[in-house]
Amino acid sequence: MRHLFYFIVFFCAITQSAMSQTIVTIEDTENWANTELQPYIGKTITFATPMYVTNNYNNSLTISPRRIFTPTNQAYPMSAEYNQLITLNNKGTITLTGVSAYHRIGERMLNLTVKVNSTSSVAFQSCEWSGNSRADLERGYDKELVNMLGEASIIVCCMNLEYYLVENLGSGSMGPKTREAHQKQRTKVSKALAKINADLYGFVEIEQGQSALAEIASDLTKNTGRNFTYINDKGSANGTYTKAGFVYCSDLLEPYRTLRENNTGVSERKKTQAFVEKSTGEKFLFSVNHFKAKSGKGSGDNADKKDGQGSFNGDRVREAKSLLANYHKDCVFFNDSDILIMGDLNAYAMEDPITTLRNGGMTDLHRAFHADSSYSYVYHGQTGYLDHALCNSTLYPQVTGMVGYHINSDESDQYTYDKSNDQTMFRCSDHDPVIVGLRLDSTRTHHPDVSINSYHVYYQGSTPVISNAQGGYYTIYRVDGSVVRQSNIHTNEEYVHGLAQGLYIINIYGQGKCLQTKIIVPKSL
Repeated sequence: MRHLFYFIVFFCAITQSAMSQTIVTIEDTENWANTELQPYIGKTITFATPMYVTNNYNNSLTISPRRIFTPTNQAYPMSAEYNQLITLNNKGTITLTGVSAYHRIGERMLNLTVKVNSTSSVAFQSCEWSGNSRADLERGYDKELVNMLGEASIIVCCMNLEYYLVENLGSGSMGPKTREAHQKQRTKVSKALAKINADLYGFVEIEQGQSALAEIASDLTKNTGRNFTYINDKGSANGTYTKAGFVYCSDLLEPYRTLRENNTGVSERKKTQAFVEKSTGEKFLFSVNHFKAKSGKGSGDNADKKDGQGSFNGDRVREAKSLLANYHKDCVFFNDSDILIMGDLNAYAMEDPITTLRNGGMTDLHRAFHADSSYSYVYHGQTGYLDHALCNSTLYPQVTGMVGYHINSDESDQYTYDKSNDQTMFRCSDHDPVIVGLRLDSTRTHHPDVSINSYHVYYQGSTPVISNAQGGYYTIYRVDGSVVRQSNIHTNEEYVHGLAQGLYIINIYGQGKCLQTKIIVPKSL
């Protein structure tokens, strides 16, 4: 009888605990605010809606039912949408306490159970962690690259290396201070670049002089088994001032004519070199740029106008205009119009410098391939891209894909070479590498989207079905550009269950190509 009594008490305790938990479904994740937790303070609740890690600074986690984007990455400065995003961002996150294990920004929590301490803080009880872990990223990289970059014959990568110094260590406030620190930096960077295994690299925040480029080219040759070299710009090292530079696979590419430099604004940080694909004889211009930073105090049109663009916006606009002006000169010099512009432009997607480039005829490849979901940088929990990939109208049909490789921005800065002994490629910089696939063919006049006859989307009742794309990958966006779902396509008839009523954009990657189309989900039939 005593055992029966204990069992009844235990069963009642479990039942009472289960009954005390409230299931909370967030119907409108894009407009959810933490004030909606007010009725649940002091209670234990389970979110039926997945929650995302939005910040992990110093391993302190904040969460939200959506990624939190920098307002000027999604909306023009001071527009009504910009002001709305500021309001939503300020109310869109909560602090999650009681999590001991390390988690990256973007990891999802399924069936998250918490105790609500306040509208701004909840205590972790349990959940199922899903996606965007280090293991997921390493395991899925090759497949994602194939799907996202398509039938590329040239893979181009550009990356901010966060003060990659080889000489004059410790002579300034940035970069490694000792030989030991540099070797730790070198280990992380070399692992990342070998994993990417691109054919052409553009770098910013790399030490002036040739030693840094020579070292990277040597490491790539050793780690990939292919021959890499660099463009010697004849500069010499001087302290920690950094430059833009090029490293390329000489088995595949060769430079055409000589490097062109644009020293408007900050010198040594805007350079263009033409490259020829040896197997086809086709060439293109590769422009690597690092615009003036937002930090500091400017005056006149460089003053911070509190519109989200920071200081020195005037200088960055002038750099963008100069880049366009020099492009027309470079076309004559290199006898080709195809140009790929990449680099850290220190401006988010909807800010004036990027608008200037788009108005000048350049296509933003982040948006062309990933709508509003693309990112390369996280600052104070807000996501966006400072690291750009743009091209002109004649190169665009030769672009097979573009992807950001999120080995850095989603990581805690506690894993940098100067704060830890972590020897992985993760957090080798504060910016993600951006990767573009090219298949050079000057006769192409339109973007090679896959034919609707190859694979398509149809409806079974109210459920969209992706047909004939097995082995591919899809991303579904709301019309505002936010990501709803991403998944590999496992079957020949892939059912997309669980979408709420509404209009969506779907990108289907496979067979080396990309199909973008709209889908409409009606009310359940």
